[in-house]
Amino acid sequence: MKRQRVTNLYSGHVQGIGFRYSVRVLTAGFEVTGTVRNLPAGRVELIAEGTKEELEAFLQAVRESDVGRFIRQEQTLWSEARNEFRGFEIVH
Repeated sequence: MKRQRVTNLYSGHVQGIGFRYSVRVLTAGFEVTGTVRNLPAGRVELIAEGTKEELEAFLQAVRESDVGRFIRQEQTLWSEARNEFRGFEIVH
């Protein structure tokens, strides 16, 4: 299946609550690779690659997780996978 890339920007109270760690733990249940990092101005950026179905399920799992209640807004951008990730990691 064709791999896709999704870039998701989360706004809300998403820093300082273990958001990045929680997202990293969630990846264990999905075949996705990528990164998650804090951005200036309090947002979090998630970049993930996998099949579109797997990515959509992963993003839904983030919304339904314990940290999902802190998300106020999401901006999602889909593109073709670049295959630049080996696993999934938190970027500092």
